Amino acid sequence: MSITTDTRQALPVGTWALDPVHSTIGFEVDYLAGAFRGQFREVNARLDTTGETPVLTGSAKVASVDVKDENLAAHLQSPDFFDAEHYPELSFESSEIDRDDNRITVRGGITIKGVERPVELTGTIAEPITDPYGRERIGLKLETTVDRMEFGVNWNVPLPDGKPALADEVKLVAELYFVREA
Repeated sequence: MSITTDTRQALPVGTWALDPVHSTIGFEVDYLAGAFRGQFREVNARLDTTGETPVLTGSAKVASVDVKDENLAAHLQSPDFFDAEHYPELSFESSEIDRDDNRITVRGGITIKGVERPVELTGTIAEPITDPYGRERIGLKLETTVDRMEFGVNWNVPLPDGKPALADEVKLVAELYFVREA
């Protein structure tokens, strides 16, 4: 972790496992006259701050994509979008994590359809808190925007005016709740 000012703070030391019940990884993309949103039900992540360089890793199973229509969920798993048969997971691994008070920046690589691209996620980190069962928890809220075309997710359909129905820019949003491992 690079520390450049006195306002920088260290991350809570430990190995942190994802609490999948309270965590979400989702996406939002402009579609027609509004935004289309979805999320992945089966996700995994781990935050390890015990070494010299903290590492955040995570993945989501493509087959667990959750949208409000079963037919659309099947289309999202097809080669037009995520191609779940050939690329069953989306993944992320950090290369650098910086914290400034409750703000956090995580740089790393995201892999979608077998294509890895660098990304920078920004958001907030909550201070450690002990839950009613004596487990220490922290939370991260992160987001970034990617160009889906860079990952080969290029399905679209033209509207009558010639414009595409689906935008290229996709916002990725993660609310990650972690429990310190024993």
